[in-house]
Amino acid sequence: MPSQRLPASLEPNALSAELEACALEGRPYIDLTLSNPTRCGFEYSGLDAALALRWAPGYEPDPRGHRDVRAAVAAYHGHGLRAEDLILTASTSEAYAWLFKLLCDPGDQVLVPSPSYPLFHWLAALEGVEARPVPALRHERWHLDLAGLEAACGPRTRAVVVVNPNNPTGHFLARDEWAGLLALCARRGLALLVDEVFAAYPLEPAPGHLPTALEADGPPCPLFVLSGLSKVAAMPQVKLGWIAARGDRARALLEPLAFIADQYLSVSASAQAVAPELLRLAPVIQAVVGARLRANLADLDRALAPHPHLSRLPVEGGWTVLLRRPALDPGEACAVRLLREARVLVHPGHFFDLPGDGYLVLSLLPRPELFREGLDRALAALVMSEREAQ
Repeated sequence: MPSQRLPASLEPNALSAELEACALEGRPYIDLTLSNPTRCGFEYSGLDAALALRWAPGYEPDPRGHRDVRAAVAAYHGHGLRAEDLILTASTSEAYAWLFKLLCDPGDQVLVPSPSYPLFHWLAALEGVEARPVPALRHERWHLDLAGLEAACGPRTRAVVVVNPNNPTGHFLARDEWAGLLALCARRGLALLVDEVFAAYPLEPAPGHLPTALEADGPPCPLFVLSGLSKVAAMPQVKLGWIAARGDRARALLEPLAFIADQYLSVSASAQAVAPELLRLAPVIQAVVGARLRANLADLDRALAPHPHLSRLPVEGGWTVLLRRPALDPGEACAVRLLREARVLVHPGHFFDLPGDGYLVLSLLPRPELFREGLDRALAALVMSEREAQ
């Protein structure tokens, strides 16, 4: 049976206790973990009509989602995707839950290359499924350990979950990794779930990267690609995600997946009503967000230049960056110290199963002035601690 241990980010810890103390005592801090774009001061033109959220007075639920909305999603993605290949959900988290219900029985297992977003383990546990982490390899960039994934397969393994680009490492799958992953899933009879919520935000992609798994029209295993408006349109408050089935093996599972969806009918009419307009405006929104990400990344590089013992890893895509530091103290102790002394909130690397204590995870979304100030405070505190340790 799967472990009932909570993911590290959900267990009581010193950092959450310090955050609670900040709230109780009214101590302000700069949040460099922000992943909610609605709190980051973005301004987009042309959204007034879209955000009016036209109310749909009638209720005509379709378990797959309204066909016009699915057609709009298919047109946004391209790659020969059709409305018939899609099922709408209220979020990508719900999409995972439905796919785990579809593919697994309680006690089954899915493999998740790590580092990864810790929510996967919790979503799987809620379905009685074990999300087994398989550490990735790092040499200049992150790489899937295909041999490790194969070794981790057991009689109750049902699927592999990957994020392209990864959260928090930001790496896209390389095409040779992709070919190996498809072959592994076909050989082992596994489904492949690919989360591409950050695919629209490439920053420093490596040559030969896979921009989207939707390129695979005839994969040798059931392939499901997930995304949603929370990142595509930077609108997490408009609760709409989707599951795209690629290839005949996945399409054959859409009917039972629609049966699961029919038991919930969770996608609101108002979210569906506004979705086509938001998808039409998505490139404009992504350009605004992308400019913010690149500007903050450039500020980070300028700030790090005088500090050779501090560095950041390449960011192929996504909204986060990994900061490397000398592991003078455990990651969580460092994060607590930065919150107390510098009034800056960052994530310790172990929240995302990053190895060792030398990683801090920062968001690239905050307003530039707050990002710069928070960065200056954090780097000053890190440099001071290094000097004190010498």
